Amino acid sequence: MNGKYLISIDQSTQGTKALLFDSSGNLIKRTDKAHEQIVNEKGWVSHDPSEIYENTLEVVRRLIEEAGIDKAFVAGVGICNQRETSLAWDRVTGEPLGLAIVWQCARAVDICERVEKTGQAEKIREKTGMNLSPYFPASKIAWILENVEGAKEKADAGQLCHGTIDSWLIYKLTKGKSYKTDYSNASRTQLFNIFELKWDEEICEMFGIDAKNMAEVCDSNSNFGETDFEGFLPHPVPIHGVLGDSHGALFGQGCLNPGMIKSTYGTGSSIMMNIGENPVLSTHGVVTSLAWRMDGKVNYVLEGNLNYTGAVITWLKDDMGLITSPAETQKLAEEASKDDQTYLVPAFSGLGAPYWDSRAEAAVVGMTRTTKKAEVVKAGLECIAYQITDIVKAMSEDAGVKVEELRVDGGPTRNEYLIQFQSDIAEAVVQVPDAEELSGIGPAYAAGIALGFWGEEIFQKLKRRRYEPHMASETADQKYAGWKKAVARVLAEV
Repeated sequence: MNGKYLISIDQSTQGTKALLFDSSGNLIKRTDKAHEQIVNEKGWVSHDPSEIYENTLEVVRRLIEEAGIDKAFVAGVGICNQRETSLAWDRVTGEPLGLAIVWQCARAVDICERVEKTGQAEKIREKTGMNLSPYFPASKIAWILENVEGAKEKADAGQLCHGTIDSWLIYKLTKGKSYKTDYSNASRTQLFNIFELKWDEEICEMFGIDAKNMAEVCDSNSNFGETDFEGFLPHPVPIHGVLGDSHGALFGQGCLNPGMIKSTYGTGSSIMMNIGENPVLSTHGVVTSLAWRMDGKVNYVLEGNLNYTGAVITWLKDDMGLITSPAETQKLAEEASKDDQTYLVPAFSGLGAPYWDSRAEAAVVGMTRTTKKAEVVKAGLECIAYQITDIVKAMSEDAGVKVEELRVDGGPTRNEYLIQFQSDIAEAVVQVPDAEELSGIGPAYAAGIALGFWGEEIFQKLKRRRYEPHMASETADQKYAGWKKAVARVLAEV
């Protein structure tokens, strides 16, 4: 396969990245483009699906042109995506029906409460592994069907596609020939039976969704169709690896065995533990999903999701004006008083795992007259580590294993203060790879294995920096107890 290349598309919350890999698995070029974050007066968060698709085409074109390679040597494509973001589009014209509802958006909370009143919440959890929540696409798609003009009529006529961003990109890139998703993305919809491995017609009906209108579910490393990126490539190439972004990072991190755990630090965070071929339903507030299905073999995960981790840094910069760039947070945190006991609980759109309170409200707790900008910024950074520790502890309880090591990825992992604090509070070794783009690396590795570029030796390419706990256990326990107290103050039922 010498001289051939793979493209990986990482369609994330803030923008779209295209990554170029050579036949040895080296990442040789990356291009990015942000898309608009559409937030209305009600706090609803949306994206424009057409903008996302056009940006995808643009970053791929720039990737090839700036790398200076021959387009004819592109051999395949992998895709990862922001997972729970949901949309609908016309099956015939390919035009979207309105805006996509972003995973952060809780506008469908009333639909979840309506379903809960029917007494079906526990049945949904037992079949899908997930607590009933507006975070997931089930209620988001229901909201579209109930509120977007023409959606219900098209659905009844079998003329509507609806689902997650991976299905949208696959559909558009293959010119409407493939309406597909993979097992990782399907398992995040709250409409997929993770035990029977199929769309659950009973649950779909609870949300007013016809299961026949859902995408075909395929192995994560299967051929999802071919694309030439609207004529940019001289010949079509296969889309041969599709994973939700967090699953992509789990795969890229090489967490292939039970008990291995990773945390992606992005706008939000996904913490995942591979639990192997046998699912375990959580009793500690995290969810059970599929890691992937490849070559007919399923791996399950425990997962916890956080709405606001890296987004807290964006809030400190754009909304509060406390910093002018994310890089300033490390210096300010180091300058802040170590005795200050300010906590930021970033429940800007409720709290996800392990609390699952959609109506919780954000708060800054524990300020005194000596609390200044540096202390607030420090609290913003530390709340990321506290939230992730909440989930690591929950998974440890569910799986019955002590977490000794946490593999991490994402832009905020460059912040040494944050990662050292993470190691201290979680009381675990934290391993930071020398590459940031783990979400995109995962589907590239999967596609490369499927196409015969490489075998499992590819997972040895990453080099890692190791952080070990330095804080006294008693101090870490006191700080964590303070965090739990702060969270208790913002929960809606308190």
